[in-house]
This record gives sequence, C-alpha cells and structure tokens, in this order.
Amino acid sequence: MRLFIVAEENMLNPLHFNSRTYFFIGFLICCSLLLIGAYLQFEKKLEPCPLCISQRIAIFATGLCFLCAAIHNPKQQSTNIYAILGAVLALCGAGVSMRHIWLQHLPPDKVPECSPGLEYIFQNFPLSNTIKLMLNGTGECAKIDWTLLGFSIPELTLAAFLALAALSIAQIWNRPKRSVFYG
Repeated sequence: MRLFIVAEENMLNPLHFNSRTYFFIGFLICCSLLLIGAYLQFEKKLEPCPLCISQRIAIFATGLCFLCAAIHNPKQQSTNIYAILGAVLALCGAGVSMRHIWLQHLPPDKVPECSPGLEYIFQNFPLSNTIKLMLNGTGECAKIDWTLLGFSIPELTLAAFLALAALSIAQIWNRPKRSVFYG
C-alpha cells in the first residue's frame, strides 16, 4: 500500500524538485524579464513609461522574494509564507500590467495627457505625486511601441506575472517526498 502512495505522488509531480529550486527558477525568470526590459530600453531605444517602471519594480520585488526564499531554504511553514508573499507581489505587478493594458486599449480621446519625463518629475515633484503618477500612468503609457506575436509588452508582462504567481503558490503544495520503508 505504501509503495502505491509513493508511486501516486510521483505521478502527480513528475518534475519533483524542492521548493528552493523552484524559487531559484522564479528568481532567474525575474532576472530574465529585467534583462529583456533593459535590452528593449538601451538597445531598441524604447523609453519606458511610468507604468513600465512600476512593472519593473514589481518584477524586482518578486525576484528578491524568490531569491530570499531560495537562499533561506525554509521548512514548509516558512515556504508557505514566501509563496504567499511572492504571489502577492506578482499579483500587484499583474494589477499594474492590467492598468497599462487598459490604457493602451482606450479610445484616443479618452487617453490621459502625456506628462513631463520621469527624471523631471522625480526632481521637481513630491514623492507621493511621483508614485501616484507612476501607478496611474499617463498618455505615453497608451502608446504601443513593440509587439511579439501580436501581444504588447504589458500583455506579455501580465502573462509573466500570472505565471510567477502560479509558480509561487504551487510551492504550498510542493511538499518534500516521504521516504518509503520496505518491510
């Protein structure tokens, strides 16, 4: 009977790694996303809008959570805490991505006005106004500069955030294997 239970567990999770490995994979995904953003900004000369910057901050925070979890290598109770925190951070980023997608799909007459550059805003406005602007988006957030397979950058980022949240939550059920004793 015990052998059957272990066989059933292996069928449910054919790629059984400990949560530390999955958290490290999540960290590598976040690093990859940030590198792609840097490539698009510095090589393709696509200037990020306030919502793009907010999404990068959310990716960084999610990646930092995953890195801490991978380094810590916690027991199951702490793994659950890291998993929930990672999912919350990824879902916050997904919320920013959804706002960005919504702005991109507004009719041209409903798009908010463009703002001065972020550098100017950081130097001349209070931090609370800057944060509000970064989370609400402006006219330049509605512009679609680049697509991949017909999906804009925020749409692709939304998919990445949802995948990161799913990877994080899956660690709640990713329990260590039980040892089997024959005899």
